Amino acid sequence: MVTKVVWDRLLAVICAAVLSGTLVVGLWPLTPHPKNDVARIPNRIGLHFGEYGTILSAGAFQAGDSAGGAPCSLEMWFKPGNINDSNTMLAFYNPENLVSFSLHQSIKDLVIERQIRDRQDHVSEVHIYLDDVLHQETPAFITITASPQGTAFYVDGVLVKKSSSFALSRKDLVGQLVVANSPVANDSWSGDLLGLAIYDRELTATEVLEHSNSWTKNGRPAIPEKGDPVALYLFDERLGSVIHNRAGSAPDLYIPDHYLIVRQTFLEVPWQEYNPGWGYYKDVLINIGGFIPLGFVFCAYLSSALHLKRAQSTTILLGFTVSLTIEVLQAFIPTRDSGMTDVITNTLGTAIGAMAFPWKITQAIFSRVGIPIEH
Repeated sequence: MVTKVVWDRLLAVICAAVLSGTLVVGLWPLTPHPKNDVARIPNRIGLHFGEYGTILSAGAFQAGDSAGGAPCSLEMWFKPGNINDSNTMLAFYNPENLVSFSLHQSIKDLVIERQIRDRQDHVSEVHIYLDDVLHQETPAFITITASPQGTAFYVDGVLVKKSSSFALSRKDLVGQLVVANSPVANDSWSGDLLGLAIYDRELTATEVLEHSNSWTKNGRPAIPEKGDPVALYLFDERLGSVIHNRAGSAPDLYIPDHYLIVRQTFLEVPWQEYNPGWGYYKDVLINIGGFIPLGFVFCAYLSSALHLKRAQSTTILLGFTVSLTIEVLQAFIPTRDSGMTDVITNTLGTAIGAMAFPWKITQAIFSRVGIPIEH
């Protein structure tokens, strides 16, 4: 049988190990400035984005004198790295509207999102889904072209959807361009980016098909006179960190040395973090389960070794403090997300662990194996 003195010391060591492990897992990787995983594709044009990689525009895209509803078009030629991922491929960021327009991979689907702000300054989001258009290791050429009459969506030069309610305009494509990541959260996309162009006019169906064929065969669009895009990025530079704009007045793009989030969220509120899907609920369960051991061992130590009368409430407060500390520090680590949902679920896990210690079945198990636990 283990003596109480030995067990109390062992319990203190277990508490220290559990706390250390929890902090390491919560803050891993332990670097605030990870290397930006962006590289030139050998022997061909394009950029390859790894697990944590992003590029940014050197300045802001401007709408010019365009009025609301002004036509616009966007072309993007890319190859997904993992068809099972769901991440942000492209977004425009500005401090007032945050993310006005964004493009996402959702497994095999492409999701186009724009932000709407009403007269009362309430913000809502509108989504368009292009189902089953992405395939593993197969390049896709996406064209989005809009006018006041509506927005058309093409894949490899073929019309796949049209919407009169998705009122995209040139004013949505303003601010800093962020490629292969979200401007406000760690949502890095992996794959190859082979070409990108933005126009301040609507492209006809004939132009869409011609551009698709030209991009995929020649590495650039066949542009008629007076049809130059606002921005044209061919990604054909072999060296350096700058991706030059080959047309129009839009800014160049650049590859940062380190992976970063333009405006990383600090303690995001739960209703903004909520995402109905198995991935969200899986994370909730992991966060609850991950703090149960901390609640259990600390409640055992505080009640058995220190004979603290309010061991359970003290343990729950400890779990809350540890979780809050982790989430605050995660706001300075671009590969992690800072949110209050984790604080709530981690504290709940701590409470479950603390409440499980005084259960009769728990005490019976300790007594059977000869561990001198008091509570």
